[in-house]
Amino acid sequence: MELIRNPEPVAALIRSAETIALCSHVSPDGDTLGSTLALKMGLESLGKRVSVFCQDPVPAKLNMLPGAEQFRRPEDAAQERFDLLIAVDVSDQARMGTCQSLLAQAAQVAQVDHHGTNPAYAQVNDVDPHAPATSLLVKELLDVLHVTITRDIAICLYTAVATDTGNFAFSYTTAEAFSMTSELMSYGLPLSEINRLLFRQRTPQQLSLLARALNTLAFHENGQITTMSLSQRDFIECGALPEHADAVVNYGVEIVGVKMAMMAREDADGTVKIALRSIEPARVDGVAFSLGGGGHAQASGCTVEGPLDAAMERVLSAMKKTLSEERT
Repeated sequence: MELIRNPEPVAALIRSAETIALCSHVSPDGDTLGSTLALKMGLESLGKRVSVFCQDPVPAKLNMLPGAEQFRRPEDAAQERFDLLIAVDVSDQARMGTCQSLLAQAAQVAQVDHHGTNPAYAQVNDVDPHAPATSLLVKELLDVLHVTITRDIAICLYTAVATDTGNFAFSYTTAEAFSMTSELMSYGLPLSEINRLLFRQRTPQQLSLLARALNTLAFHENGQITTMSLSQRDFIECGALPEHADAVVNYGVEIVGVKMAMMAREDADGTVKIALRSIEPARVDGVAFSLGGGGHAQASGCTVEGPLDAAMERVLSAMKKTLSEERT
């Protein structure tokens, strides 16, 4: 099915619904959380009863989002029914995690997303793979619904677009992203304050973890690929949280001559979370997709079965193969 930006059918479902569930993806980031909360506040202003769900907790850095404390786990709503469920920034149904249980509790299912790998899994799909963040589609949807943008909605939309574009630095950042941010400023967005919280503030635990990751930095394919890793022991000894490793992969891809970077993080359950980055025209979305993950051309991720060393070898092999194919 062709992926197209098409807010009106989703807006029509919203207009006819009274109870609405909004779902974010597993291991939530700024785009899925900010977009979901912005949509929640907008729909509530229209008199809708809205609940927000996510399998995993909100990362500490994003607790500053207005309404972040309102996220619920899907099992807490096992007896509830909804007129409409909207998946927000969820590239495929599996990325809903345990929120998939809510699908059977909703009369209608829609989605708003911007991933090119999205299989259009909902009944109604508003998907634009050319949008740099889902928040741009959410803002368009709110405009179609004639929602008045508040300062809190502006904070959520800005957080979403800023984090998903690497603070407006990734190659897929568009003029529309800047245009929306400019408009959000007119609604009282405290840009400097939120930008500092998102990009220029670190905890001692984060820095300790970064030092450990950099100590594992390795080069492959004549310096075109870098890898780093963090074990469960690293997290325990640094007193760090999994979210503290979120930006570590960027250090690997910012080195002169590097085309692809991998950061492997061992989780408590033995699985390994893989973060991938690349420099255009090199792509890592295919690598992630081949391993059950997804994302964007230059920023993707996946979860691989451990142990850590074996997981890294598996991903590195896929990266080398992709790099070789891109040369030919």
